[in-house]
Amino acid sequence: MTQPIEVDLPHQLGVAGARQRIEGGFGKLAGYIPGGHVSEHRWEGDTLHFTVEGMGQRIAVELAVAECNVHATFVLPGFLGMFAEQIRAKLQKDGPKLLE
Repeated sequence: MTQPIEVDLPHQLGVAGARQRIEGGFGKLAGYIPGGHVSEHRWEGDTLHFTVEGMGQRIAVELAVAECNVHATFVLPGFLGMFAEQIRAKLQKDGPKLLE
């Protein structure tokens, strides 16, 4: 197992607004992995937990929604760890679009 990728995504939507935007678009994050799809998801308070499956791998994702940012954590299995920096860069670039 590799170190998790962690990215903070700032927003000005408040918790309820950010949750609504995330609920409508978090499945797009599965597209970061070729053939990826969300296999399960659940909210625990203001944190969305979901699993992306693709390329025979499972990625655990957590989006913790706060008043002014969303803290995203992706736990990559060993095989995908070699792509960690590319995935982090894409999240930092494209992640804020989920909140627009």
